[in-house]
Amino acid sequence: MKEYKILAINPGSTSTKIAVFSNENLIMEKTLRHSIEEIQKYESVFAQKSFRKEVIIESLVEAGISPHSFDAIVGRGGLLKPMEGGTYEVNQQMIEDLANGERGEHASNLGGIIAKEIAEMAVVPAFIVDPVVVDEMDDIARVSGIPEIDRISIFHALNQKAVARRFAKSIGKNYEDINVVVAHLGGGISVGAHKKGKVVDVNNALDGDGAFSPERAGSLPSGQLINMCYDEKYTKDYLKKRIKGNGGLVAYLNTNDAREVEEMIKNGNQKAALVYEAMAYQVAKDIGSSVAVLSCDVDAIILTGGIAYSEMTTDWIKNRVNKMAEVVIYPGEDEMIALAEGALRVLYKEEEAKDYI
Repeated sequence: MKEYKILAINPGSTSTKIAVFSNENLIMEKTLRHSIEEIQKYESVFAQKSFRKEVIIESLVEAGISPHSFDAIVGRGGLLKPMEGGTYEVNQQMIEDLANGERGEHASNLGGIIAKEIAEMAVVPAFIVDPVVVDEMDDIARVSGIPEIDRISIFHALNQKAVARRFAKSIGKNYEDINVVVAHLGGGISVGAHKKGKVVDVNNALDGDGAFSPERAGSLPSGQLINMCYDEKYTKDYLKKRIKGNGGLVAYLNTNDAREVEEMIKNGNQKAALVYEAMAYQVAKDIGSSVAVLSCDVDAIILTGGIAYSEMTTDWIKNRVNKMAEVVIYPGEDEMIALAEGALRVLYKEEEAKDYI
């Protein structure tokens, strides 16, 4: 098999992760930290582009890796138009949409843009893979109960699809041949029903729908939420932060760190024990709903994300769902290898790069 050298780029709010792969083998990985003071010099996320690109190139050169030595560059996909999952070649329309930030400003918007600029230096293709806006939901899953509101798909698509593919490979099948439920357990939580290679139903994890998480409030009793919205002591900004950022474990226990919560439980904190198990309980409910979406024809239930390292949490979930299907755990969030694998599927000619329109 031909050897391909891939650079993966994953920009975050105060860091940029880079990784160099030879096929699937990791050669170099580094997290480039950016101080708040440095980031605040720029009036927008897009304005950080040149600064972040220069830091990436400097780090590669310091590691003895030429920016011209790659066969492809792949970046984290940002807030784009809803699209099918897969690997997309970065084109001018994508760059314009990412730069304008019409669907929201986020550091991940820089992934495709910086990938394209470095790719032009090396005269190789630039890709993005399974961005958070992947939307493959069935029409029936979009119906909310109020005609003015559609359910939408924003979730941890990159990691969910990567672990679903990994599981399929482990049983000698293709992702397009299996049905799985994937629960990503991190700062946000998403539970997706994967049917023959498509995520046909999933919660909007960006706004915190579904199970509550370390930082998000989850789906709430609508009547009580409406009452809060019209209570003069609450502002719109306060409530938005209460739902996303200051909800979930943060709201109940003043921490978003699951390890701290488990330490509280070990020290006898009964409130922490109740709230933490309630989070797992709600995840299990969402898994059960996704099993129903798949008509109970499920090859596996997959738990992934940072909190999947917690045996306490995964045991609580397994005890409630293990009669539905085999439970498989892939802890962590292997975004960098997932990006590289997406590029490699195109280079190996296992699939064609899709066009962003």
